[in-house]
Amino acid sequence: MRLIASLLLTFALALPACAQQAAQPNFELGKHYYAIDPVQPTSSGDKIEVLAVFMYTCPHCYDLEPYLVKWAETKGADVAYAPFPAAWNPSAEAFARGFYAAETLGVMEKTHEAMFAAVHKERVAFRTLDDIANWYVEKGGVSKEQFMSAANSFAVNSKIGRSNAMIPRWGVAGTPAVVVNGKYRFDVGSAGGHVNVAPLIDFLVAKERAAKGG
Repeated sequence: MRLIASLLLTFALALPACAQQAAQPNFELGKHYYAIDPVQPTSSGDKIEVLAVFMYTCPHCYDLEPYLVKWAETKGADVAYAPFPAAWNPSAEAFARGFYAAETLGVMEKTHEAMFAAVHKERVAFRTLDDIANWYVEKGGVSKEQFMSAANSFAVNSKIGRSNAMIPRWGVAGTPAVVVNGKYRFDVGSAGGHVNVAPLIDFLVAKERAAKGG
């Protein structure tokens, strides 16, 4: 009886670990994520770069944002994460200029999620860069002159140019998409849903750590 009880206890203790192991997604190259060929340069120095390609007007990007925010809170110190706005049409470019202007002016922290909410929750009508500028004046606490100067600056023009150059090189054809260290890309569909996005990022970051000998 003692032997049976001992075996049952061992089995019961093993169940949580087995369940956790079974729940861990088995990510496959070519199915859940894709290799970027050739590998593209990053701008994060020695850190592992994770970029979330998005558009403020994309409803799927809005749905994914809370998952990315939660993941970013637990990322390693060796990981550099940033949203990366697509600018492949006039509307997307206007929002991308707003994003980079907010970054330049130091108001990104209080405007990024608020802009998503303005578009998808509050249904604010943004038709021009001027409309976007007026919103940043109200929500970001900057002057319109400051915003327009930043939005049309050489630095922001360069970032818009980089966006238009890099997105095709990564093979990204839609938003949202995630690019890890210029080597891998995936989207919500290939990942298997929103809940798998953070685990897949961690999986690819771990691959990069291993490749670097970390």
